Order: sequence, then structure tokens, then C-alpha cells
Amino acid sequence: MSITTRRTLLKGIAGASALATSGGLSAPALAQGANARTLRFVPQANLANFDPIWGTQYVVRNAAAYVWDTLYGVDDKLQPQRQMVEGEEVSSDGLTWTFKLRPGLKFHDGTPVLAKDVVASLVRWSARDPMGLMIRDIQNELTAVDDRTWKWVLKKPYPKMLLALAKNNAPCSFVMPERIAQTDPFKQITEYVGSGPMRFVKDEWVPGARAVFAKFDDYVPRQEPASWLAGGKRILVDRIEWVIMPDPATAAAALQNGEVDWWENPISDLVPLLKKNRNINVDIADPLGNIGSFRMNTLFPPFDNVKARRAVLTAMDQEDYMRALVGDDENLWKPLPGFFTPGTPLYNEEGGEVLKMKNLEAAKKLLAESGYKGEPVVCVVAQDQAITKAFGEVTADLLKKIGFNVDFVATDWGTTGQRRAMKNPPSQGGWNMFHTWHAGADCINPAAYTAIRANGDKAWFGWPDSPAVEKDIVEWFDAKTLDEEKAAMKKLNKDALDFVVYAPTGFFLSYQAWRKNVSGVVKGPLPFAWGVSKTA
Repeated sequence: MSITTRRTLLKGIAGASALATSGGLSAPALAQGANARTLRFVPQANLANFDPIWGTQYVVRNAAAYVWDTLYGVDDKLQPQRQMVEGEEVSSDGLTWTFKLRPGLKFHDGTPVLAKDVVASLVRWSARDPMGLMIRDIQNELTAVDDRTWKWVLKKPYPKMLLALAKNNAPCSFVMPERIAQTDPFKQITEYVGSGPMRFVKDEWVPGARAVFAKFDDYVPRQEPASWLAGGKRILVDRIEWVIMPDPATAAAALQNGEVDWWENPISDLVPLLKKNRNINVDIADPLGNIGSFRMNTLFPPFDNVKARRAVLTAMDQEDYMRALVGDDENLWKPLPGFFTPGTPLYNEEGGEVLKMKNLEAAKKLLAESGYKGEPVVCVVAQDQAITKAFGEVTADLLKKIGFNVDFVATDWGTTGQRRAMKNPPSQGGWNMFHTWHAGADCINPAAYTAIRANGDKAWFGWPDSPAVEKDIVEWFDAKTLDEEKAAMKKLNKDALDFVVYAPTGFFLSYQAWRKNVSGVVKGPLPFAWGVSKTA
């Protein structure tokens, strides 16, 4: 975020705060009918689409976690635990997995959850998810045995099966009715029926304004205590209303006024203001933090040439990106010479010297060697996400300094999600780069780390293709000891940087804020609604 932008924002915040304090700013439409049974939540972005398999946006995953349940769920120790499943058996040779559903599970339309629904859901999920694709490659059959039982027969063992079915990284293996799960995984669903703890109230969905979720009375939570996506998902309110507020000053005023109850991601500039309000709690949302991403499209010039991608790494100064986002608070960010979450067992900085160079002249030389012909570089930058907006301004300046011809497309996060899935040439509605971020919980190893994969057409947006990176990932999966895992991870970090799977812009922490009449808010990679209650 530029100094000018930051000053403009702070002026707006100050004005909104004064109005909030004086009562001059009000939103009767939000306040009418408010009570302790309705939780009003400001999400990170607009819910522009609602297919948690078709795309990987966190805002979609977060909403989907209310509506659809998973067979397993990771807890706060990142361990898979049973969720919809009553039990599982694996054959002595590791080739046949047999699973059984808990009894009495229902979809929101009143129909029972059956094994055939699970099978259809897994077929659709495994066509889009990196771990699912790995299982597909070694699959013999996936079939329903009876109404509550199904089996997955493999050609070789896959020890991380339960993690694949439990992980919180999108796309999660959400279970849908068979008729919905039979939708082409590369096309969006239009019916939103799950078996999770909340129903999606489709007739109240106004993209760009709000989305509404109602408690599903027939949901039967597990008996274990809730822990992230595991345990008993007990909903303690009747409704959760997502109120879309892309302007931070507006969201800050609404939280102070009590027009909303919980804000997913206040920007750091607002935190001192919010902390002064005796009615508001502010805390770090997730200690595992986030990794910023500068994602390049390897299918088209200039970033189809690795030297053009390396030019970006060579010139990049992660501090510019981090200060644009979090300001001067040194405790909220750190440089990241690699791809993995700092402080976790497999973190390493192998090959990370390139991210410490900050050498503009060397970057210009690499760009010239790449054969760049001056074609426009289409930068698709969401303006309604504080993270991407701040990063985008730094990138536009950086690319121009290196010598790229920048075509800056200022858009919204929903449109970014649609456009980044397109493989059209940049001049025909496609793209050359976009910004996003990855939750630190997703980046502790390659298992659920969608963005680190480099398997071409099966890879995440940008479709990098590096046999060396994929070989390193297989070596990590095959590792028998922690030392073998660490060795594979060092090779992976170096090879992914050499190929430039993407350009990491740094590691950062984010805040969340909620009113003190709301209890049960926990830390984690998504805003868990179960266990959250509100008093009048």
C-alpha cells in the first residue's frame, strides 16, 4: 500500500470512527431485528460463487465448511480425525480402504447421506485436488458396498489417505448429494445442499451484499470437543449473516457501532483504533500465519520463460510487500526465502539466496536474456482484498522498473477467481499474473500444498510444469524418516525456486476482531463458527 493510499485510508478511518462514536453513522437495515440468535460476520471478501470444488478461494472454502461436512477433519494439531465416518479398515497390504458412515446423517433436503453420495463426491473432488489426483493415479476402484459402506482399492499403498480426506486446504473433500456431485468438476454447481451444521439460504444470497446461513436442526454433531474441522460442530446461533464490506473504514465503524459482530480480517492500520474500543477484542487470527504469493502464468510469454520469472525473484524486495500490507509493525511479518511455514519442522531456506538479492540490474539482464518483446503483462489485481490490493501496487512498480510493459487490471476478488481459471491468451481475456496468499497451515509440507505442485495441466493456476519439483514431492511422500523428509524438502525448496513455481512475497500474520458479547472465537486458518455464541 503506497504512502498516499495509506494516508487516504487513515483519514477515512478517522472520519468513520468519529461518526461511529457520535452515533452519526448508522445502518438501520443491518440493525433491525438484531438479536442474540443472529451473528453478523464481515468476511474477507464477497462470496461471488459457491462451488468449493471448482475453485480454491478461501472465502468459498470458509462458507462451504458451514454447509458441507467432510469424512474426516484436521484438528488443531493438524491430525486427521473421524468426522462423518464411523470407522475405517485398511488391508494388511495397504491397498484396500473400507469406510463406514455414521448412522443418521442427513442432507439439508431431508434425504439420508449414503455411500453412493460419498463415492460421487470423491470422484468429483479427486479430479481437482492434488492429493485426490495422486490417489486417482493409483486407483483400481472406488465403489459403494452398501448404503453406509464404501471401499477404495488402490494399486499401491497411499499412507496419507486420511490426511487427504481431512485437510483444510481447498478443495476439501466435501460430501454432496450424488445428483449434485455428478456435475462436471470443471463447471460450477448451482444447487447448494450439504449435510453440514448450517444450511445455505439461497433466496437471501445477494452477491456483493450478503450471504445467509441457517442452523440445520437435524445435524448430529460428534461427541468429541470441537477442534478446527474435527469434533462436535455445535452451532449456538440460529443464523449467520455474512455482510460484505470491502471498505475497511466502513467495516471498522460497523464493528464499533455493533452493527456487525465479528470481522474476519481487519487491516493492521485499524488495529490500534479497534483496541481502544472497550467493547471489541482483537487478536492474531492464526499463529501459523500466511505466505504471500505472486503467481505467474507459465503458459504464455513472458512468464513461459524461466528467466523472466527469475527476473522477478531477483529484483523483488519482500520488505516492500510486507510493509505495504502491515505497515511498520515488525512483529507481523518476516522475510521468507522459500515456500514453507517458518517455525515448523520441515522449514528450510535451501536455494533462497535469490530472494535476498534485490538486484534490479541483474533482473533487467535476465529479462533481456528471456527474449521479452515488450508485450503487455496483464496483472489481475483484486481491489476488494487488502492483501492483493497492497501487493498489486508494489508489483506494478516493480515490473515497470525491471522493464515489463504493465497492463494493470483492477478488479474484484470474485472476478479474479473466475479469470485465473482461464487458459485463454492474456490478450483474449486471460492473464499473466495475479496475487493471492496461502495459509501457513497449508504450507508446512507438500501434502496439501496445492500451490507448490508443478504437474502441468494438473497443477494450480499458472500450470507450472517441472519434473524435478514433482520428483522431490514424491520423495517426500516416500520418505521413511524425518531426516529423509527434511532432505526431500530442501531439494524441493531449491528446485521450486529455481523453476519459480511462484514468487513468495513474504510471511505475515493477520488479525481478527469481534465484539465482547461474542464468545467462542478461536484461532485457526479459517473462522470456525461452531462453539461461537452471542449475548444480547
